[in-house]
Amino acid sequence: MTWFNKLERKFGKFAIPNLPLIIVIIYGFGFLMNAVKPEWVYFITLNPHAILQGQVWRLISWIFVPESTMNIFFVLIFLFFYYSIGKNLELAWGKFAFNFFFFSGVFLTVLGAFVLYGYFRFINPGYASAFELGMTSQYGNCTKALGGSWFYSALASEFSTYYLNLSIFLAYAITYPNMRVMLFFIIPIKVKVLGFIYLGVLAFNIIMAFMSGFNIGLISFVSIGSSLLNTLIFYLILRSGKRRFKEIKRQREFKKKVKEASEPVSKIRHKCAVCGQTDVSNPNLTFRYCSKCNGNYEYCSEHLFSHKHIT
Repeated sequence: MTWFNKLERKFGKFAIPNLPLIIVIIYGFGFLMNAVKPEWVYFITLNPHAILQGQVWRLISWIFVPESTMNIFFVLIFLFFYYSIGKNLELAWGKFAFNFFFFSGVFLTVLGAFVLYGYFRFINPGYASAFELGMTSQYGNCTKALGGSWFYSALASEFSTYYLNLSIFLAYAITYPNMRVMLFFIIPIKVKVLGFIYLGVLAFNIIMAFMSGFNIGLISFVSIGSSLLNTLIFYLILRSGKRRFKEIKRQREFKKKVKEASEPVSKIRHKCAVCGQTDVSNPNLTFRYCSKCNGNYEYCSEHLFSHKHIT
């Protein structure tokens, strides 16, 4: 953690505050543009071939590409969910650490795209040429919006925010393994279980891709692996820096207690029996009484399903 602490002391002042909210706004804008003008994504995907031709905005603009087509109801749930877990990670790690995590994921994804481009451009150009020839004979020459190449446009579609968002979720599962979420809105399940399920599905997809051919498997492995590599890096950082993150947590809890002590008691209507957070100290939390506890014990949404019942 020494190198990371030095990095934070030197560049921590440049960390973007409330980055989870900014990410959600970007995603929301992407969903909106996809609904209004779907063809706009052809101009912003992560296409190294087009970037090297001068379309440098694609280095950043690909994070505006929405994961998939959703109705407004699921879009709002998606945005709220990722804002919630992103904000919790920012609180647990600190502003600079969350910035570093997110932007390292962006950088590694871009790096993975260029690695694949270099492989098919210089090491195995025959595969790209065969794909290009087949698509051109069927649909004609590729438009400029697609970056001037059918193959590299198709390759760019493999790099999206889907795996970047999954890395955020996996980081949340590592940080809060026993936290519960409502699967299909009715089934409470620990996030670490969901994390293992996601990893199992990804491993299965990569294996099936390699069974379809080495080149297809390589595309799947690099596109997934590069986007999730930042999760592995931060897992190692979390293991070696438990003391640092515990200190951040203690500082945050101390500030909350000081703030809560300075507020009039009459304003507090709800208080969690586990962590002591109130509707005043954290207005974004929801509070519920537990029917299984003996007494009027109230819990915040973070501890409603994970607390020990009082009998």
